Amino acid sequence: MPIFQITTKHRKSVNGILIEPGMTVQVVSQSFGNPVCTNGGQPVVDAFMRIYGIDIKKAGCLNMADLEVEKVG
Repeated sequence: MPIFQITTKHRKSVNGILIEPGMTVQVVSQSFGNPVCTNGGQPVVDAFMRIYGIDIKKAGCLNMADLEVEKVG
């Protein structure tokens, strides 16, 4: 199973949620596809909630314009 590192690109404050550039999570994926686009990005949402306590989907940042995805394993 591949491991992806997802990092925020921009500073953003939406719906009372502050996103800072460089916030990073790692996600283990069942598929080899981009975890932001696979299964509605739920593993990425869960990882940001677990690590930072923020809902990245509610902040409108669950997209490739705001997130950088890198396969690390």
